[in-house]
Amino acid sequence: MSDTATFHWSAQSKSGSRKAKNDDSFLVFSAGIDGATELEANSNNPLDKEDLIFAVSDGMGGGNAGYLASSLILKSLTFLIPKTFKSAAQGFHPDYLELLEQQIKEVHASINEKAASSDELKGMGATLTLAWFTPENLYVAHAGDSRLYLFRNGETTQITQDHSFTWRKFNRGVLNERQYRTDPKRSVLCEVIGGGHRRVRPTVAAIPYQKGDRFMLCSDGIIDGCWEKHIHKALSENSNSTRTAADALITRAVDNDGTDDTTLIVIDIR
Repeated sequence: MSDTATFHWSAQSKSGSRKAKNDDSFLVFSAGIDGATELEANSNNPLDKEDLIFAVSDGMGGGNAGYLASSLILKSLTFLIPKTFKSAAQGFHPDYLELLEQQIKEVHASINEKAASSDELKGMGATLTLAWFTPENLYVAHAGDSRLYLFRNGETTQITQDHSFTWRKFNRGVLNERQYRTDPKRSVLCEVIGGGHRRVRPTVAAIPYQKGDRFMLCSDGIIDGCWEKHIHKALSENSNSTRTAADALITRAVDNDGTDDTTLIVIDIR
């Protein structure tokens, strides 16, 4: 984008009624040559001196393992992503998509290594949906069934694809939305960070963005309680307030279901 854009966002997370601890994590941070700076859950920032990164992760595993996995994944990225800027300052210009994929594979290996160190952490893992905004592009990294949506010009589009066999059946038209939502294998994921899986194959993509866009990252707790029409309605309304849009979505999701942890970040580009 040629003109400096200002980003407004609101992030929220609520524990599910069936769980003692919230296994979801979210993170908002800026990154530049001097490293990463964690930002508040509800704030705004111009995209002038540093990039902005938003991420949601849904942890899995017994005890504290799920929360530990999701929080470790996000914290690791605050160390890895700023390395890009140091490389650029030295005259190297790595491919963002290749870099993201490599960084996620590094995190995947470290999560599995930590899980192997303790029986209590065995099998811990997490999803990841990450949105990295630079002045030129949005770079997306995704593994699992957390999601990224875009609301633009009156239309809502799901940018990411759930990494599950049930999602593939839904995409082929074998299942409708109701059948997909109630399928007992919906949460069986074929891609996840950690989880004892030998490897991870994250989806990475570069997407142009523009002023007026609204994005939402969310864990599957939002999907449990909100149909696609509810997501579109909330994102299309409340155009002047990311917090109001986030409140509407998380309230509906929790009221309609609320059994799982529920997390989202709504982002406006102005």
